[in-house]
Amino acid sequence: MNLVIPILVLGIMGFLFAIILGVVSNKFRVEVDEKEQKVSLALPGANCGACGYPGCAGCAHAIAQGEAPVEACVVGGKKVADQIAEIMGQVAGSSTKQVAVVKCNGDCEKAQESYNYSGIDDCRVQIALFDGKKSCSYGCLGCGTCVNHCPFNAMYMKDGIAHVDREKCVACGKCVEICPKNIITLVPYDQKAVVKCMSHDKGKDVRGKCKVGCIGCTLCQKTYPEGFEINKFLASEKIDENLDLEMLKQAAEKCPNGCIHVYE
Repeated sequence: MNLVIPILVLGIMGFLFAIILGVVSNKFRVEVDEKEQKVSLALPGANCGACGYPGCAGCAHAIAQGEAPVEACVVGGKKVADQIAEIMGQVAGSSTKQVAVVKCNGDCEKAQESYNYSGIDDCRVQIALFDGKKSCSYGCLGCGTCVNHCPFNAMYMKDGIAHVDREKCVACGKCVEICPKNIITLVPYDQKAVVKCMSHDKGKDVRGKCKVGCIGCTLCQKTYPEGFEINKFLASEKIDENLDLEMLKQAAEKCPNGCIHVYE
């Protein structure tokens, strides 16, 4: 009998608490948009923020409310956009796959340094000290800040310069945002050639700082005018997936400093 009474009391209390919780949860229940739930499930769950919203939940809410397009998730690409479009009763627009490119070739052997840096291993910190250790004020500082901030492990360091794994990159733009030199950009995945230099210095000044910098000699433009243009002593590729691969290769071979990279 000594045990029966406490058990009964606990049982009655549990029953009363269950009723109270049921009433409270029903009273304060938040209605969830069914479409928002489905969109949330369709998203990859990366929570990278590349869409401009606070995580996938924020993106799903914006899409469901019509505040964001069905293609808002750059990580998911066309497959996810098509799924979300079906949920929303829309048609997904055509989107071009993009990839990040570090527009610098100046590794440890090819680029000059103004001083030895031994501070915090972060490009944003180093740039505050005389614009960084590189003689070229446009060059990659090699601290790997972009690599450390890539949520998809699509970047790596080699010979003191950042590189992008094109197959892993989802064009989330995190590396573009974090680079204090603004030398990382997004280009179409099908882009066949990239000039890996951002220096607008005159040719003679570039030669004294980097062996692989663009000197604005115009040879690439003369070889293939449809593929390259010159602006303020710097060559840049024209964004066109229909450019002739062989002509791009010829232009790259003409480049005296080898700063044009061609993708097969």
